[in-house]
Amino acid sequence: MSQALCRKWNWRNETGQLKDIAARSLLRKPDHRGLIQLPAPIRSANNTFRNRPDAQMTLDFDTEQIGGRLSDLQPIQLQPVTQTLDGQLFRTLLQQYHYLGYSGPVGENLKYLVYDRQKRLLGCLLYGAAAWRVAGRDRFIGWDETARKRGLSRIANNMRFLILPGVRVPHLASHLLALISRRISADWQARYGHPILLLETFVEQQRFTGTCYKAANWIPVGQTTGRTRNHNSGEPKVSIKSVWLYPLHRSFQKRLVDSARIQER
Repeated sequence: MSQALCRKWNWRNETGQLKDIAARSLLRKPDHRGLIQLPAPIRSANNTFRNRPDAQMTLDFDTEQIGGRLSDLQPIQLQPVTQTLDGQLFRTLLQQYHYLGYSGPVGENLKYLVYDRQKRLLGCLLYGAAAWRVAGRDRFIGWDETARKRGLSRIANNMRFLILPGVRVPHLASHLLALISRRISADWQARYGHPILLLETFVEQQRFTGTCYKAANWIPVGQTTGRTRNHNSGEPKVSIKSVWLYPLHRSFQKRLVDSARIQER
């Protein structure tokens, strides 16, 4: 049904692919309100990748210690994950060493593995689709509802950031954030046919203070309410997070609004 709706409206992204996920989200809203009744899903909506173990790969980075100065590791390499084996390694890293585990991202995303000059693995990063609505971010951009809906594809969310437990190198985290900021828009353009103008991330306040983002010149713009997209009233459902942004272009606000207008034509 969602694909039929996309074809009817010619709802596609810059590469010509149907915006199937967005259409599904659109259809669920009147269904949740009782205005329409959708048929039962063919497959379970549960994410089958969430913390699913990779049976063929077991990692042990707990005992390997990498320390010293940041300059001792240079040049650090950010390797985009494109091959099946790299993807398996990436998933396993997050499953074993990130407190949130791994849940397969929906929609556009880029994954990176991080290596030092000796080809030693240091960590990984995942960037995916922007959050649907964030008050602090949306005020910072200054766009209206229509522009937000159409311009979100130009924002990438730093969903996972992992430095392996044995790696103890001062300033490494902020350095990696800086490296990513210099290349991610071009990587996104090459992969999905459009640039990225703004990066966002959400830092769980009970666990972290966001020191590396502050050191990398990210901008704090407030905090979340603890409510999800489908539960936007009442008591908080999830932990409250601080919101950080990093513009990738001097005129990012104007470009975000302009890109939304172009898509509307």
